[in-house]
Amino acid sequence: MSAYEPEMSGMAPLVSIRDLHKTYRRGPETVDVLHGLDLDIAEGDFVALMGPSGSGKTTLLNLIGGLDTPTGGTIEVAGQRIDQLGSGQLAQWRSRNVGFVFQFYNLMPTLTALKNVELPLLLTPLSAAHRRRNAEIALELVGLKDRIKHRPSELSGGQQQRVAIARAIVSDPRLLICDEPTGDLDRASAEEILTLLQRLNREHGKTIVMVTHDPKAAEYATHTLHLDKGTLVEQVRRAA
Repeated sequence: MSAYEPEMSGMAPLVSIRDLHKTYRRGPETVDVLHGLDLDIAEGDFVALMGPSGSGKTTLLNLIGGLDTPTGGTIEVAGQRIDQLGSGQLAQWRSRNVGFVFQFYNLMPTLTALKNVELPLLLTPLSAAHRRRNAEIALELVGLKDRIKHRPSELSGGQQQRVAIARAIVSDPRLLICDEPTGDLDRASAEEILTLLQRLNREHGKTIVMVTHDPKAAEYATHTLHLDKGTLVEQVRRAA
């Protein structure tokens, strides 16, 4: 069993994981991905998850974000035991609490930047005018106020990822889940995206959990956690 507990000045963690196990079936074979993992993440933290391929990073990320369910153990986010939720309840919980940023931007090619950012709000009771205003604010926050009418094909990779980040934050989630958010970008664009994530963390209080293979990307986080074979083997805390 491995554990990571941040300094939280007596406050309850935003994410609390205990004795987490995840097992997959591949035909007749059973694959154990996570092995009794314990982890606490404080609200307002920015955690980079690193480790070799197959170490369980993305599996852990998906479990924290409610995209998958554990085989055993508990996952509590903001006081909610998400490991006890059914698929429909998890979908509702994700829409209220989590924003997702992936390596490949997953934008709708026929929609403008504004309409792409509005998508998560379509399931809310907000009026069309309110949805548009929230999307405009999110795009302005990521520096794309002048690109709201552009479609993905008219934007650079870095700009597309900023649209994806705006979409992730438009519903004002407490937690951002980022899976290799700079993996498809050149170094200059990657640094812009990482600086933006860092600003969302520092200035807007977003708690961020990011999987990355890039040590330079991990330097933007406040903590780096290293996984190996489904176990936390090392953690590095950086000075503020």
